[in-house]
Amino acid sequence: MEPDKNALIELAHYKMPFGKYKGEYLIDIPEYYYTWFKQKGFPEGKLGRMMLQMHDIKINGLEELIYRIKRDFKKT
Repeated sequence: MEPDKNALIELAHYKMPFGKYKGEYLIDIPEYYYTWFKQKGFPEGKLGRMMLQMHDIKINGLEELIYRIKRDFKKT
């Protein structure tokens, strides 16, 4: 399975629309925040899917990949 380049670019540039980290890029939000949501339940829809993806990226130590995508690819 090949990753969707545009989905990764969007994930790298997506900002949190609410709460304590409103306006922050998802990649810049600490792992513990995603872990809390994993326990309580992620929001429905696109944001919830992106937060789950970011949780998986962070627990697997792949943040640099997202930072590189954010730096090298403009938001489409």
